[in-house]
Amino acid sequence: MKLASFLVQNRATWGIVDSDSLLDLGAVLAQSHPDLKSWITEANKEIWNDVSASAPRYRLEEITWLPVIPNPEKIFCVGLNYELHRKETGRAVVEHPTIFARFANTQTGHLSNIVRPRVSTDLDFEGELAVIIGKPGRYIAKDQAFDHIAGYACYNDGSVRDWQHHTHQFTPGKNFPGTGSFGPWMVTPDEFVDLGSREIMTRLNGETVQQAKLGDMIFDIPTLVEYCSCFNPLVAGDVIVTGTPGGVGVKRTPPLWMKPGDTVEVEIDGIGVLRNGIVDEADRLS
Repeated sequence: MKLASFLVQNRATWGIVDSDSLLDLGAVLAQSHPDLKSWITEANKEIWNDVSASAPRYRLEEITWLPVIPNPEKIFCVGLNYELHRKETGRAVVEHPTIFARFANTQTGHLSNIVRPRVSTDLDFEGELAVIIGKPGRYIAKDQAFDHIAGYACYNDGSVRDWQHHTHQFTPGKNFPGTGSFGPWMVTPDEFVDLGSREIMTRLNGETVQQAKLGDMIFDIPTLVEYCSCFNPLVAGDVIVTGTPGGVGVKRTPPLWMKPGDTVEVEIDGIGVLRNGIVDEADRLS
């Protein structure tokens, strides 16, 4: 099942992606479950089917995609989680995941523009798998981690590299508005199995710039869930963005930056394609 958040008729809502249309479950559950985050802990197919029978249906061209979870309490991002990427950065082997935070107001949705801020031209791509938490928990054991996952989505953890490299802390370069793309939808775990064999790739203007298997992660998904849930409780709607493969623009010669007019795509086998244009901040505000 594919679940999405979207705008229709100037109203934020959520629902089921059904081929070339969307069932607006938010319209029939607005009082009890106004957004996708408030519902995913209760997701089961029998309930979805009962509710969807009375839901309005919209064509995909009638809606505007929002980030899958527009309002997560927490977004944990994982750095240096593919060996090729670790090597290209020159970072040492570590015993624990590298975790930093992204803010919800930095996200954008499928087919919306990623924004290059006016204070930098060093805007980089980072195609990643996002894990959406459905069942809350603290100190979650690895062998129970998948029980806490509501779904998976594509993510482009767009990075403003010069601001990221001002210090050893990643936060500024990862938190400019409109730089983190999340979508188009989340796929429920029953439809996204054999994770290790799934391929992730990033394309810039049609050219493949990153490509790897999800099984190439240094720290796998159960390890990340366990680790993050130890230092802060995970709640429904929290997002773990699991790291990017090698091939990032900053490590190319010359560097390959995303610029206005470009199109960037993140594709994950079994989920879909997340696509965004690139604009300057000045153009977005004009």
